[in-house]
Formats: sequence, C-alpha cells, structure tokens
Amino acid sequence: MSLSLIRPSLLALLISSGIYAQAPSIGACTILPADNIWNTPVDTMPVSANSATYITTIGPAAPVHADFGSGTWNGGPIGIPFLKLPGTQPKLTATFLYWDESDPGPYAIPLTAPIEGGSSSTGDRHAISVDVDNCILYELYRAFPQTTDWKADSGAIYNLKSNALRPSTWTSADAAGLPIMPGLARYDEVAAGEIRHALRFTVPQTLRAFVWPARHYASSLTDPRYPPMGQRFRLKASFDISPFPADVQVILRALKKYGLILADNGSPWYISGEPDSRWNNDNLSLMRNISGSAFEAVDVSSLMIDPNSGQAKQSGPSVSVAPATATLTTQATMQFTATVQNSPTQAVTWSVNGIATGNSQVGYIDASGIYSAPSLVPAPATVTVQAAITATPAILGTASVTIQNPAPAPAISSVTPNPVTVGSFTLTVNGSNFQSGAVVKWNGTALTTTYLTSLKLTASGSASSISSAIPITVTNPGVQVSNAVNIAVTAPSITVTVSPTNASVKIRQTRQFTANTNVVWKINGVTGGNSAVGNINTAGLYTAPIAVPSPSTVTLTAVSTVDPSKSATATITIVRR
Repeated sequence: MSLSLIRPSLLALLISSGIYAQAPSIGACTILPADNIWNTPVDTMPVSANSATYITTIGPAAPVHADFGSGTWNGGPIGIPFLKLPGTQPKLTATFLYWDESDPGPYAIPLTAPIEGGSSSTGDRHAISVDVDNCILYELYRAFPQTTDWKADSGAIYNLKSNALRPSTWTSADAAGLPIMPGLARYDEVAAGEIRHALRFTVPQTLRAFVWPARHYASSLTDPRYPPMGQRFRLKASFDISPFPADVQVILRALKKYGLILADNGSPWYISGEPDSRWNNDNLSLMRNISGSAFEAVDVSSLMIDPNSGQAKQSGPSVSVAPATATLTTQATMQFTATVQNSPTQAVTWSVNGIATGNSQVGYIDASGIYSAPSLVPAPATVTVQAAITATPAILGTASVTIQNPAPAPAISSVTPNPVTVGSFTLTVNGSNFQSGAVVKWNGTALTTTYLTSLKLTASGSASSISSAIPITVTNPGVQVSNAVNIAVTAPSITVTVSPTNASVKIRQTRQFTANTNVVWKINGVTGGNSAVGNINTAGLYTAPIAVPSPSTVTLTAVSTVDPSKSATATITIVRR
C-alpha cells in the first residue's frame, strides 16, 4: 500500500501507542543507543538565543529540499547510499589524505559499493556500509576504489552500540566529525510510520566552531551570525503539516520531534536521506513549500552528560557510564562506574558487547564494574561496556573501550654530548618508541624533558661532580623503562689561582686568602689546617698558631672542588711580632 494512502488517523494511533518508543534499528542492531543525542526528542527543548540570527543567515525564504529520492540524477543515486552486510564481509585497507584524523581500518566496504553521486561523481563520494552482525558502521569520504583497496580523503568507524564520539577536533566522513548513516531519512522508517532520530542537513556557510555532539568545523568564518557545526534545529510546532501527503507527514513529524543536526556545508536546508526506488519523488518535492522561516534553532546543551559522549539526559530513567571512552592494553583493568538518573535506587547489571559479564574474546567485567581486557586484541578492537537497569526495553548506559597491544618499550641508541662537563647541560637522547610525556632520568633523577618525536628527546639538568659512568634512561608514561646508556662527566678546563701567593702573619693573627674558583683549603696538606700550623676556614680566612712552628714557613694549598687534580699554593711565614 502506498504511504500516501495511509490514513493520518492510523499513523497517529501507531505513534501514540508507544510501539515505536525505542532506538531506530537496522537488522539486529540499534542505530546508536536509545539515549544517544541523535535519538533524543528535542520538541520540548528551549529555543536557542541565536535562533533568529541563524535562520536569517541560512535563508528564511530558502525552500527545504529532500536531498534523496528514487531513480537517478546525473547518473548517480539520489541520496547517500549504504550497504547492509554480514559480519563475514572481507575488510579492505584504506589510505587517507587526512590520515591523522582517520580510523586506520580495515574497512568492510567492498570495492563495488555504491558511491554517492555515482562512480563518476566529483562531489563528496561517500561510501558507507553497516556490519549488521557486529553493529559496526564504516564510512569513507571522497572514496575511490583501487585494484585491491580504497583511497579516500578520510574515514571513520563507529560501534553502533556505543555513545562514544570521535576525538575532539577530528573530522569523520562528514565535516562535523559525526556519523552520516544515523542521520539519513530511510524509506523503511517512513513505511513503519515514524522516524525516531534527528536528520542530517547542510547550510551554505558555517562558523569556525562546533558544538556538542559535533567534533570538527570546516570554516574560516568567525562572525557569530553563522551557525556552528552540530547546531540542532527543529520544525516549529505551530507549522501545519496537514496539507502534505502521509509519507511526507512522517518526515515532518520527525523534524518537529527530533529535528535536524547541522553536519556539512552545502545548499540551504538540504536534508539527507537514503536512495530508495520506493520513494515518491512527487510527494518529496512538496517539501519545497516549506521555507527556512518555519524552523528554529534549539539549545540542547542541557542534555549533555559528558562532552566526549553522545549520551543525552532523558526525561525517564537513564544510565550513564564513566569514563565514557577508554583505551587499554591487553590484560589491563579499569574501574567503570554507572550512575542511574531518575531512578537512583536501581542496581545495574554489567555486560560487554551485550554478553553478560563478558567473555575471553571481548574481556570480562565483574559486578562492581571492574573491566579486564582480553589477552588478545579483539576484532574489532573497540568493545562496548554496558550497564543496564531492568526495563522493557532495557535501559543502557555505555562506554567505548579500545583494546591495543602494549606499546613497545622505549629504547636508547645514543646520548649526546658524551661526555658532559660539570655544570649545566642539555642532552639529546636518540632512540625509538618514545611517547609524549616521556621523562629522561639521570641516575634515577628526572630531568626537564622535551618530547620532539618518537625517535628523539632533549633533556636538561646540572652535574655537580665528575664521574666515569652516569646511567641515562627513558621512562614512558606508565612504567615502561628503556635500557640504560652511561655517559661520563668530566671537569671543565680549570686553572686555580690564589691571592696573595706570599704572606707574613703574626702569631694569633689572621689573613684572608682568595681563590678564583671553588676550592678546598689545606695547610701543609691538612684540610683546614691544625693548631700547630694554623687553621683556615672554608672562606679562606687563615688564623696563625699561638706559637711560631718549626719550620716557620707553611704551605697553603687551594684544591679545586670540581677537579681535585688542579690546585694552587701560597707561602705563609709565621712571625712572633
């Protein structure tokens, strides 16, 4: 039956019955958790203080455009296509222009995957697939299939069971650093009577900023009249949708309840969707009768629980897990905590990837929330720790944990200069596997260290005495310690002088001597002297004995404290009067 023939009263009944009050799904997977910000209604959230300015900037008279449909346009599908594939789909490597903000893969996207805009497209060329067995989303931007692998500008991989966001400032296959597929209008949802998530859309110009849940900007504009990436909008509640066909009404109800998330630069009010031969293009074209003035910007900041998580506060009970993201090495452990909002007396049960208490492949978690990583890196390497309270459907809080092999220990190949001289020095330490935050240690004492690359550090300090072998080591953040390389400490070139070089001192009287460097003072070879030959203090003040010694002349020696092989002498004659 055509959606345009479904009675509006029937659609209203389906929606009001609450049958669809759960996260959107694909196959056996939810498309992000039910409490993700994409899946959270914003129809009761406050209007943003900048709403009118944003609408004016985007275009209040510009029409809404359903950027999806049936058939083709310029040889390509109308919309952003994606594949639904089993977990057995072979994974392919990918190389990226923006490799430092891309997930390395491999990607379960076959080389025959449909490309947005068609194989000859010069546009965004998104290639997307969903592993519907393991609930993993793969997305490529400007994707070009090669003979055996992919070449793309950027790529992102998402665990659809997790609320984890990409690292802050990272792009994805989308300019806002967000996933694309969760924001597409899909025909199957409209046929079911309800879209239960926000939709992705574009505007011509954006601010050089992003707001939660976005992670990236794509603009040099700093005028605050431009909306930032991630800004939420919704169709005004007062907008009359009754003149539109039933299938379009489903979309418009979603725009009122869940709204739009600004995801990319493009044409104004262009809403993204999946191509499908069942779309009624004539009906979709009627959305052009809606202009930008029918929308308002929404402030969703109060829904944020953690800036690094897409989990949103809910009006009913909800569960949040902290930390929201973590990276652990194999066999490492971490304490997770769960907080239940609006039902704090409820206890939680823990699972990993939906498996109660986990298993040897994905790691274990005990009743207190202590997670133990597996002994081998799982595939995929990111697992989801879940805390659930009893409900129908279950209410979950999630955290994303990436498992990796322990990093190789740091290794020192050389230290320069070697030797160093007594006093202040700066060392260059060459080697491998140095990490940011690594510390160079001098005989176990930390030096002021600067990380340059994984192959080079510099460190500064001071040596107080000469030595034939001082061990130098590097400690990476944590407990990994390198091999030791010994360096020598030598004395600087020193010449000792004493003034005066000859003196006559009466018994019981004093005489001041000075040296040009730090020295140890001796009289007749005795440090500090004695009562028979006279005494000298560390400041060089000599005091003659109470009687003239025999012989009456003594020798004062000043010995360098840095290099005891260097010294100078003076002659002191003691007289009675």
